Amino acid sequence: MAFFKKLKDRLFKSSSKLDAGLEAIVDEAPALVEGAQADLSANGLPEDDHLASSLPENPLPVDKLIAAEWPVEELPQGSETLAVERVDRTASPSVSENAQPAPGAISTPDPAKAGHAESESAAAADENTADESTPDENIVASATRSAGRAKGFLGRIFNRGDKPLDPKRRLDDDMLEQLEELLISADMGVDTAMRVTANMAEGRFGTSLSVADIKSLLAQEITRIMEPVAKPLPLYAKKPQVVLVVGVNGSGKTTTIGKLASQFKTAGKTVVIAAGDTFRAAAVEQLQIWGDRAGVPVLTAPEGSDPASLAFDAMTKAEADGADLLMIDTAGRLQNRADLMEELAKIVRVIRKKDPEAPHNTLLVLDATTGQNAVLQVETFQRLADVSGLVMTKLDGTAKGGVLVALADKFGLPIHAIGVGEQIDDLAPFDPEEFAAALTGTRLGTRP
Repeated sequence: MAFFKKLKDRLFKSSSKLDAGLEAIVDEAPALVEGAQADLSANGLPEDDHLASSLPENPLPVDKLIAAEWPVEELPQGSETLAVERVDRTASPSVSENAQPAPGAISTPDPAKAGHAESESAAAADENTADESTPDENIVASATRSAGRAKGFLGRIFNRGDKPLDPKRRLDDDMLEQLEELLISADMGVDTAMRVTANMAEGRFGTSLSVADIKSLLAQEITRIMEPVAKPLPLYAKKPQVVLVVGVNGSGKTTTIGKLASQFKTAGKTVVIAAGDTFRAAAVEQLQIWGDRAGVPVLTAPEGSDPASLAFDAMTKAEADGADLLMIDTAGRLQNRADLMEELAKIVRVIRKKDPEAPHNTLLVLDATTGQNAVLQVETFQRLADVSGLVMTKLDGTAKGGVLVALADKFGLPIHAIGVGEQIDDLAPFDPEEFAAALTGTRLGTRP
């Protein structure tokens, strides 16, 4: 659980990107509240496309505009300018100069002025039609019906409306397409994104989903894909068990070897490290530091020496010492450098002279920040070095954590461990449920 908390904190870039994308998708629904669009049409209110053109040239402040009746009530004939009755929802509605006062709203007249008032009331009644007899009541009733709807929609325009606590959107083809695009942008790849969204929609098409619902479904699908590949590094009775570690420049091979060696030593295994990156002095020094910390011997060779020769010597020493594990570091190499890849193949051929089954494990260390380029790396290294498992590092520094899902879905190679930092306990066995929860920002064990 401690590593999960760390993983969730350090996968923030990936989870926040998904979270923001899902909120945008749900907020882009035709109506944030179910049935709101139908209510708009049923009550004769303008559609979204026509609302902007219907706004007056000099709109009122937002709080007044939201409360205004829409569409505008017709004014009595004879009015030269078009005015809109405004209703303040927090106070009694005001009455326009041309509107007829509501019954009962007139104070008792002075006896001296009673005759004059009755004469004016009769004249006004003759001038106005029957439909305009109680404009205040019409306006108040209409405003009451539309206030919530107008506030919700206009508030969305001006970012002032009250946002529903748990907005939902109906799962349709448009929403699925947007979800696919979001997952692709998170480096899940086209095929994996399509497969994930299709599985999410199965049996749920047409239902309304909130952001929390979508994240829970997404976490469930990611867990389902990752569970078959979540396997710790296997340990065999054969001594020494040879573990060849490969990867491109800067992927974190040397640090990963140091952490694994330290963890195996803590578990009671005897480990020998071969510093096979003979072209980079810093790599040798780094391994020596890790070896000193863990009490693990590190075999080295002069800078520029043949790494295949060093690997052969390391196997001889490991056999003589009865070591449980021999971990061989290799020089970082790009997958498109044929000469360096051939050098790696040479290391494999040489150690097989000592043990035809060696290496027993070939770990490919991948940098999560490379995104979809990791797919190309796996394809190349798997062809030349017979990769048996993956370790993903630097998940703490990228929003591309979804690439691990794509790798699991495409290759099905075991994922032995993931790294989220430089400390010894920042490398841990891969747990699919923890990873899915951290990537999507959900709680462990959450189910839709």
